[in-house]
Amino acid sequence: MARRALKIFSLAAATSGVYLYGNKHVDPNDFGIIRVGRAIATTAVITYDYLTSLRGVPHGSEEYDYVKSQVHLRSAERLRDLCCANRGTFIKVGQHLGALDYLLPEEYTHTLKVLHSQAPQSSMQEIKQVIQEDLGKEGQDLCLPDVSGAVLQVIKELFVNFEDAPLGAASLAQVHKAVLQDGRTVAVKVQHPKVQAQSSKDILLMEVLLLIVKQIFPDFEFMWLVEEAKKNLPLELDFLNEGRNAEQVAHMLKHFDFLKLSRNLGKLYSEMIFVNGFVHCDPHPGNVLVKKCPVTGKAHIILLDHGLYQVLTEKFRLDYCRLWQSLIKADMKQVQKYSRRLGAGDLYPLFACMLTARSWASVSRGIDRSPVTANEDVEIRTNAAAYLPQITQLLNNVPRQMLLLLKTNDLLRGIESALHTRASASSFLNMSRCCIRAISRYQRSRTDSLYRKAQISFTEALSLWQINLYELYLRLKGSQLGNWVITLLSWMHHSLY
Repeated sequence: MARRALKIFSLAAATSGVYLYGNKHVDPNDFGIIRVGRAIATTAVITYDYLTSLRGVPHGSEEYDYVKSQVHLRSAERLRDLCCANRGTFIKVGQHLGALDYLLPEEYTHTLKVLHSQAPQSSMQEIKQVIQEDLGKEGQDLCLPDVSGAVLQVIKELFVNFEDAPLGAASLAQVHKAVLQDGRTVAVKVQHPKVQAQSSKDILLMEVLLLIVKQIFPDFEFMWLVEEAKKNLPLELDFLNEGRNAEQVAHMLKHFDFLKLSRNLGKLYSEMIFVNGFVHCDPHPGNVLVKKCPVTGKAHIILLDHGLYQVLTEKFRLDYCRLWQSLIKADMKQVQKYSRRLGAGDLYPLFACMLTARSWASVSRGIDRSPVTANEDVEIRTNAAAYLPQITQLLNNVPRQMLLLLKTNDLLRGIESALHTRASASSFLNMSRCCIRAISRYQRSRTDSLYRKAQISFTEALSLWQINLYELYLRLKGSQLGNWVITLLSWMHHSLY
């Protein structure tokens, strides 16, 4: 099998140029042989490692688990190094893989998560070239930076100055601070050179390599990842689209005045998902900033990178609302009903566990009843590895809208875990509020009866009031004053009886 794998990859390396040349949409002259060879070599080495390292080791033994973990770690490090070397689309896909806690072994997700904060930077010369090409400015229009580096590179017609050092770098672009001619300070997002030209070819290369790996490992089902990249990358590379998204979400969420990070980040995303159906789908730590307002002293959440948004259809959004309501209430009959409507079929228990990142026992009891324990986290990861074929089948069956939501959920949970607020009661209360508002608004839109509209509004207000009352109870229960009151009431109860 190992020899067959090497033969297949050798054949792929030899014929990839012919395949690409025959595709009229791809220019083979732009497809660097080093870039292709690096990807083929890495895939071949990873495949060979899996085929040979576990050979002869008793399946299910402690030795097997140890050897497999080591292979996972080596392979993840090779994949990370490939992403950093090929940059662009490879880093973007690597970031996506790093967020798949429900699907990939911990060795992969932990290793690939660094790609969120360690994306390579383009040189100032490369940035200058991109600005010239995109804005149509000639070389003589540029002011060269002072040799000391204190004076920043600018384009006369657009900027008073332009900082050499980027504020941050991501997989597809980096951001520089600049000042416009009218005195406004702005953030200029500049796409990495050749990313636009290379992206479609990178995806094609990944598709070919994944098809080859699937021939060797039939249970390997990751073609959905390539399909998502095909659909989403052009949107992320369209900065005009990103600008429109930023304006739309700013208008959509203008009524929020945030005080804390994690709790209100969940509130913000609940509003986007359940109420508006317009969702920022890349909330990794590098895209979420917290800034203290100098006037009020309050901390505000700043969302960056508005290239990738998911627009949810009304049917999907409402089914997703009702599914989460059922999960919070631990109504297993309704969980089954709405999971099936969202494409999970008989795999609805697995689907519920993937959505909540909780064990089936916790889902059945109620996900708001108890916090996530270390043992439960281990159980989830163990089951993810054991049910990999079923998980990939499920990912192929659910609507494409669900894939980005699953990624978004995992990224948000990563932030909550870092802040020790995961599975907090307040997050579920915020979700419940948004679900109630979304369903009530839909119900009002479906009737012309003023009486029925008033009835729906009254039921909505009552449900929201009950949630507020329960939240007040939880706050009192968690405070010193609340403990005194509960102790006093308990003492009075025992005194009377």
